Amino acid sequence: MNRLFVCCAATLFALSLAIAPLAQAQGMAPADSTQGSMKSETPKSTTPKAHAAKKAAPKVDINSASKEDLMKLPGVGEATAEKIIDGRPYKTKGELLSKKILTRSAYTKIRNKVIAKQG
Repeated sequence: MNRLFVCCAATLFALSLAIAPLAQAQGMAPADSTQGSMKSETPKSTTPKAHAAKKAAPKVDINSASKEDLMKLPGVGEATAEKIIDGRPYKTKGELLSKKILTRSAYTKIRNKVIAKQG
């Protein structure tokens, strides 16, 4: 009985040592006391690159931007920039879709890069 207990305990210990690196590789915290130390790690989304990407460029106002500024947006060429200018003023940037100025895929590319200021 004692020998069986020692054998089972040794097997469980060996399995826990084998599983711990796999759990850490998948981002899961192991069940032992190292869980508290993992809380102090910096999440990937707060790296300097992530902050730089959020502050990269100011948004383009579709009500006042020049044709050249509009053409700098991804998927916007000369003809699309002209359509945007001809459809002014816009109450919301969503009007680019409702007025059929942009396709849904083109709007998806630029929606986080534009605004529609009133004034």
